[in-house]
Amino acid sequence: MKNLANFLFEVGMLKRTPRSGFQFLGSGSESVAEHLYRSTIIGFTLAKLDGQVDTEKVLKLCLFHDIPEARTGDMNYVNKKYVRVDEKKAVDDLAATLPFGTEYRETLEEFDKVTSRESLIAHDADQLEMILALKEYKDLGNRNAEEWFPFAVRRLKTPAAKELADTIWKTDSTRWWFDNDSDWWVNGTKVKKD
Repeated sequence: MKNLANFLFEVGMLKRTPRSGFQFLGSGSESVAEHLYRSTIIGFTLAKLDGQVDTEKVLKLCLFHDIPEARTGDMNYVNKKYVRVDEKKAVDDLAATLPFGTEYRETLEEFDKVTSRESLIAHDADQLEMILALKEYKDLGNRNAEEWFPFAVRRLKTPAAKELADTIWKTDSTRWWFDNDSDWWVNGTKVKKD
């Protein structure tokens, strides 16, 4: 139980581990945990759209894919040009302490190989999460976000993810909650029409 408690504390560290790429974007911030959460919801969505994949496996791939960053930190694309991180060691060291360590290790190996349909979807979920963030920052006036978008789209593998990315980019991120019912926004209630 002590190892499991330590694992849960380690996962909690992801709430305080920043995604480092935002420093290059010039605005915004996000923790690795925030990224994992939305990536997992996206993965679930893409799995349901696909209809042929193991949804539970997609969820596991999305949830686990960045856990090693509690030990290694988040390495953005600039960092990766110059710094080599021994992620395998981070994975193996944690796996050695977990009763489901073999499953954890195998899940990350599958994510890294990107050969199964589930891993393709998990990778697309990872990229779509970034695309959503880019669109949110673009809509708030970040001129750099538009420049990053084409590169993130080129990383997408599945037709559904590409179509969703296109729709995301055309959708105003600030309008999901606004239903154009002006009476509600003035009175706080729906006005009955006779």
